[in-house]
Amino acid sequence: MSTAELAPEVIVAPMRRRHLPDVLAIEAQVYPRPWSSRLFEDELERTNRVYLVARLGPTVVGYAGLLMIADDGHVATIAVDPSWQRRGLARTLLVELVRGAMALGANQLTLEVRMSNKGAQELYRSLGFAPAGARKAYYSDNGEDALVMWAHDIATPEYEARLQGLESLAPGAVVRHGFPAEAGSADGAPHPAIAGGTPSSSTGREAS
Repeated sequence: MSTAELAPEVIVAPMRRRHLPDVLAIEAQVYPRPWSSRLFEDELERTNRVYLVARLGPTVVGYAGLLMIADDGHVATIAVDPSWQRRGLARTLLVELVRGAMALGANQLTLEVRMSNKGAQELYRSLGFAPAGARKAYYSDNGEDALVMWAHDIATPEYEARLQGLESLAPGAVVRHGFPAEAGSADGAPHPAIAGGTPSSSTGREAS
């Protein structure tokens, strides 16, 4: 049994450049057209972004990213190492990602997902996402359509209760590490996973 399997907690931390080798290794396993190191580096330098990693012990086992356009949070990417899928890691990352978006002033969230990816769609529904349309032949690797999903009215007590309910489903402790301040803290500090730099347009990538 590995050290990671023995770890009693999931560590969620801001994505840093030092995490990119592990991130790229997962990327190559789960996406037909993986992002390059340079693309991730560019995203980490931009403003209005939230990029996170999940670790079990020292091992990066998942990551997620979100960008803001006005008050819309767009889930740009989310992936979990295939060896660690279906253990609640994607849900943990998504909840933290949503909290980062809320700290940036998001009132609604959106994403694209493959029509065939029913498991991911079910996960997104648990966070309040609902189908809102389709993008024909969105995925260039096989021409598959994308289902567009939105979650509205996220800056409400009702949505906060939803997030808390999802957090309670985590199979073990979730520890936030490397954040200089908590989102929504009394001093008004922004969510610490937010990257800085110059904004660019939406990447429009599937979350899976």
